[in-house]
Amino acid sequence: MENLDYSQQSRSGILFLLSGPAGSGKSTLLRRALNECDNVFFSISCTTRPPREGETDGKDYHFLNDDEFDSKIENNEFLEHAIVHKWKYGTIRDSVKKVLEDGKDIIMDIDVQGARQVRECADGVISSALVDIFITTKDVSELETRLRGRGSEDSETFNLRMKTASEELKEWDSYTYCIISGTPDEDFETLSSIIKSERTKVQRMSN
Repeated sequence: MENLDYSQQSRSGILFLLSGPAGSGKSTLLRRALNECDNVFFSISCTTRPPREGETDGKDYHFLNDDEFDSKIENNEFLEHAIVHKWKYGTIRDSVKKVLEDGKDIIMDIDVQGARQVRECADGVISSALVDIFITTKDVSELETRLRGRGSEDSETFNLRMKTASEELKEWDSYTYCIISGTPDEDFETLSSIIKSERTKVQRMSN
C-alpha cells in the first residue's frame, strides 16, 4: 500500500460565519476563538457608526462616512453589507479572499442579513470555504435575562434588540451548525470541535 505524504498537503482557508442575537454569547465566544485557536483571524468590517470608547480604526473596524461606504457598494467591493440599527456594516470581498487563498482561517461576526448574502456569493473561493454557525440561548427568556443583566442599554435600545433577536431566531435552521449557549467553556468546546472537524475534511486539502 502506498504511503500518503501528509507533509506535502496544504489546506485551503475556511470562512467561519458566526451569527446570533445580542445576549447569545457570540462576542465572548468570538474573542476566545481569536485568542486560543491557532490560525484563526478576525475579519475587520467597515461601518458608518462612530467608534466606541477603546475602538481603533483598522483594528476593530474600518470607520467610514456614508459617501465612502456608498462608493464601495457602487464599486461592488463588498462581500456583504447591511444596515443594522441605522448604521451600515460591510465586509470587503478581496480582503477575505486573500486571507483564504493564503490557507488561513477567518471568523466573522455577522448578522443574519450578511450571512444570507455570503451564502449567495457565486465566487468559488468563498462558497467552498464557507461554514456558517448560529449561536443562541435555550429560549427567549434566557436571552432576555442575559440582555437585562448587561445593564448597558436603555429601555428603547433593549426593546429594539429584543425585536431584532426575535427576527434573527427565525433564521437558525438556515445554518450548518447551531450552538445552544451554555457556559462560556461549553460554548468554546463546541466551537473548537466544529473548527477541528472542518479542518480535517479531505476536500479542504490540496497538493
